[in-house]
Amino acid sequence: MRLTLFCVIAAMLATGSYAAPRQHTVVLGKWRTVEVRSESGTGQETKVRELIIDGRVREYTSGAPHDVTERLFVVRRAYRMNDSLPDETKRIPQWIWRLGGWISVDRQTGHVAQLNLPAFDGEISEVTWYRDYAAYCGVSDDGSKNYMMVAQLEKRKPLLKKEITASACAEPRWERAPSRVTFLVAGEKTTFAVHARGADLQPESAEEEGPQ
Repeated sequence: MRLTLFCVIAAMLATGSYAAPRQHTVVLGKWRTVEVRSESGTGQETKVRELIIDGRVREYTSGAPHDVTERLFVVRRAYRMNDSLPDETKRIPQWIWRLGGWISVDRQTGHVAQLNLPAFDGEISEVTWYRDYAAYCGVSDDGSKNYMMVAQLEKRKPLLKKEITASACAEPRWERAPSRVTFLVAGEKTTFAVHARGADLQPESAEEEGPQ
């Protein structure tokens, strides 16, 4: 009887130990300044820091992170690329820094995922976040068209994709109650009300239009 009771207790303790979630440590390291190279080869000083999970460096990041929830945050990825040419005599890699896309980090599980922001371009897209919405100016795959973009996490199709004639825009500005985003393109402001089903163009207010 005692042996049976002991086995039952041991099984319960073992089951409890397996069910207990593992605690992960997620830390952003100290800033350091590096030279980031664009596709054209021009360099610009940028601050990067390590993303350390459970004592191991998982990624390098640039810019401030954005907390989506208490558990999940997003941050832009930085990485090193080998810039050596095939016919160069030295076989030592020539590492250069590049800015990549955005990643999400789950503090509870330690999981890191690459985000697929539609039409995102590492050279021109300046992303601003509000809740789980990302607003930025994007570029078509062939580089012939530019867009005002609003994407939502875990949705493949963007909430907003509106073509513009300019090649870039300033960082979009968010407002709440209701959720609205304003793009400034070639000196002109365009505002959209953003919701889970899409984004609706908002008329200019009298204050924005100025005196008649």
